[in-house]
Amino acid sequence: MIVDDFRSDTVTRPGESMRAAMAAADVGDAVYDDCPTTKRLEAKTAERLDKEAALFFPTGTQANLAGLMAHCGRGDEYLVGQMAHTYRLEGGGAAVLGSIQPQPLPNEPDGTIALDAIANAIKPKDFHFAVTRLLALENTFNGLVLPDAYLEAATQLARSRGLATHLDGARLMNAAAASNRDAAWIAGQFDTVSLCLSKGLGAPIGSILVGPKDFIEKARRIRKMLGGGMRQTGVIAAAAIHALEHNVARLGEDHRRAADLAKVLARFPALGAGPARTNMVFMTPKALDTSAFAAFLRDRGIAVSGRYGTLRWVTHLDLDDASVERVGTACENFFDSKQ
Repeated sequence: MIVDDFRSDTVTRPGESMRAAMAAADVGDAVYDDCPTTKRLEAKTAERLDKEAALFFPTGTQANLAGLMAHCGRGDEYLVGQMAHTYRLEGGGAAVLGSIQPQPLPNEPDGTIALDAIANAIKPKDFHFAVTRLLALENTFNGLVLPDAYLEAATQLARSRGLATHLDGARLMNAAAASNRDAAWIAGQFDTVSLCLSKGLGAPIGSILVGPKDFIEKARRIRKMLGGGMRQTGVIAAAAIHALEHNVARLGEDHRRAADLAKVLARFPALGAGPARTNMVFMTPKALDTSAFAAFLRDRGIAVSGRYGTLRWVTHLDLDDASVERVGTACENFFDSKQ
């Protein structure tokens, strides 16, 4: 039985007050655009991020894909980080379903893409090349907050070359909390933004795409094509509204707890743990079987995710200080068993 689940901030479960909001939700048919709670969520998010309109999606992958498809036509191109979620971890949907050519560019250690790399990747107006339409960035990036000055410079460069800009802001609220910025300021650097409501904010499902009104209407048609037209979404929209009203201000607590976790893991040098990145801690052990370590933890009720020898710990509202203490105890027991 998992007691402390550090795999992701998507594993949270609705608390009593969120469940009560869901049970009391006023619902309608969202495909007919007459679900009052869903419309309230969309209006609330658009206002919060200072955009004209918003559209509710079942997943962040679909919200990003609809955004890319609304910006780019068949055979167009978007610039994206080599390690970005929209390129690497969303099933290649932009290419497979949108016929959009991704132009992946190297991500720097801080998650940015070098401005020179962006400028050099924009294709000349020549029928031999795909038409570069869009720059897509991600914030946070593996827990790292992109610097304010970089956001301004990168989006200004894109605009100066006639490109639109999209932000995969799955953890936008984490970025805002960590940088002491209003989320609307970050969103304001981009034409369109996706915001995940089930990562860190505690809603059980859903993402929002925000942008200009005409863009959102175009995305609405694309959402239908992608199978994202839902019916009585007020039930889950109510959970999302509750998340925005109650779980944004507390994100700093997750960041503080991640910092505490990083200190605990640093007591064991063989784990190769790095510093906290908002609500994430990454570790790349040296001369240590990460699978065996993760299995040892799981036997003690602690779950952590891993890929290619690196483990990622993510803090969230279902974890507390005792969770971090139990990790420390489990690590001590693991290394004691190796002596």
